[in-house]
Order: sequence, then structure tokens, then C-alpha cells
Amino acid sequence: MSRAFSTGHHPLGTDLRMAVVADADDVAHLLSDLGYPCEIDEAAERIAVIADNDRQALVVARRDGAVVGLIALDYMYYLPLGTTTCRVTALVVTPTSQGLGIGRALLREAERRARVGGAARIELTSGAQRTEAHAFYRACGYKDSSVRFVKLLGA
Repeated sequence: MSRAFSTGHHPLGTDLRMAVVADADDVAHLLSDLGYPCEIDEAAERIAVIADNDRQALVVARRDGAVVGLIALDYMYYLPLGTTTCRVTALVVTPTSQGLGIGRALLREAERRARVGGAARIELTSGAQRTEAHAFYRACGYKDSSVRFVKLLGA
């Protein structure tokens, strides 16, 4: 997987780079915006776990020096196809920065990293209630593909 920092500039002066533990406050806020409340210390731990795993990546988008979005990736071997799949496990842009091309830039970066990492495809899931996100993903070339079932496991 590509662990290198992205040095290129993206739309509207947005730059993308790998998250570092110092981004924990921004990551905590973004995860909370996405509906997953997270404390700063929890975010720091999550960033560290991802940074130590070469099968995952966490990229942040910065605009005018502030972190305004993130995308998290997980590379997994997919038995049915006998190849690697890259799964987007989180994508969020601050409400005030939506509509500026940042989400598209994050998805393009994810697709670039997936190709570099040898993935044959990229996939994501999105809550059934997130109809605006679904329209966004379709506009970015993603297709409805399956229904996801989840069962929470107790202690």
C-alpha cells in the first residue's frame, strides 16, 4: 500500500496527506460529524493503529491549513475474486466544506492508492438513510452492488 504523503495539490487549494497523531482533534470532530462520536484520545489511538498497519490508510484533506475531510481505507484479500479489494471504511467532509470538490478529491486519492496497492476494485458502504451520500457516490461512478447485513457481537 502506498504510505507516502501526497505532495500534489487538489481542487481549490486542498492538499491531501496521511493522518498523523497530531490530527486527533480534527479526526475526532470529523468522526463525530459522521455520526460516530469519538474523543480526542480515542482518535489518537485509532490513527496510531492505522499508521502501524500497512493494510490500512487514513488520508486527511486540508484547506487553508485546516483539516476539512478524511478518508479511511482497508485493503483485504477477497476470496471470491482471488484478489485484493480496497474498502473505504470512512469518508467525511465538514459540512461547511461540502460541495467544494473535497469528497471527490478524497475518492480519487483512494482510487489511486487502491491501484498502487494492487487492488482490483474499490468498495464502500453507506447507511441506508444517507441518501445524499448515495447520490454523491453514484455521481462519482460507484454502482449499487449488494445489501449489507450486520450483527453486533456482545462481550
